[in-house]
Amino acid sequence: MALILNILNFALGGFATTLGWLIATIISAVLVVTLPYSRGCWEITKMSLMPFGNDIIHVKYLEPRSSLSNSLGSVLNVLWFVLFGWWLCLLHILTGITQCLTLIGIPTGLAHFKLARISLFPVGQRVVPKEMAQLVYRHQAEREFENQRNA
Repeated sequence: MALILNILNFALGGFATTLGWLIATIISAVLVVTLPYSRGCWEITKMSLMPFGNDIIHVKYLEPRSSLSNSLGSVLNVLWFVLFGWWLCLLHILTGITQCLTLIGIPTGLAHFKLARISLFPVGQRVVPKEMAQLVYRHQAEREFENQRNA
C-alpha cells in the first residue's frame, strides 16, 4: 500500500517538492555557510520522495547529545527558516492543497502538510522506517515514565 501511495504522491505533484528539496540540498552543499544543512536537506528530500512507510524523528531521540549541540541546531534552524524554509513550506502547502482537491489525493495531501511543518526547521531531523520510529518513541515514553515514577 505504501508503494502505491508513494507513486500516487509522485504523480500528483510530489515531484515538485522533491525537486525543491534537491535544489536546496545542492545549494546547501555548495555554499560553505550552509553546509550543516546538507544532511537535513537530503533526509527530507528522501521523505518528500517517499512519504509513506517512513517517518521523521529528531536526532536527539536517536543519539542523545549535550544541550550545546541542540542549541547550535536551534540557531541553524532559524537561519534555515530565513534562507530556505519559508518557500519550501509554501511549496508543500500548495502541493497539499492541490492534492486534497482530488478525492484520491487526500492521503498524499495530508502527508505534504506534515512535511510543511518539518520543512521550516529540518536541522536534526532523520528519516527512518515507521517501525523504527515507533520503537524509539516507545522507548522514550518508557524512559520518561521511569523518570516520573522515580522522582
